[in-house]
Amino acid sequence: MKKKEQVNLFDVIPYISEHVTTEKEDDLFVIVFPRFRNKFMQKVFAPCGKSANLHVKLEEHGTAVWSLIDGNRTVREITEQLAEHFNYEENYEYRITTYISQLYTNGFIKYKTAL
Repeated sequence: MKKKEQVNLFDVIPYISEHVTTEKEDDLFVIVFPRFRNKFMQKVFAPCGKSANLHVKLEEHGTAVWSLIDGNRTVREITEQLAEHFNYEENYEYRITTYISQLYTNGFIKYKTAL
């Protein structure tokens, strides 16, 4: 059995999942995604009178990270570009990578490997 190759998170390129859209409210981003991805589930289980989409409003730091997720920058480049935004505070890289990992876990973003 072939062992799965481990990839350093700093070397991956995050990009927004195809089922997610972004809106701007004031100076903050709002992530919009379907309540159910499956069409059948949308028809059967979507509550009557409610939006078919869920909205997640990002705070200032989340908006800063989200704005740099473009499918071209690596996580390393994103953390480098946000150093000043986070005032070079201790462990800011950890905060950013944890946030990006959570976006991935929730299906808002996907990863591709840098060439």
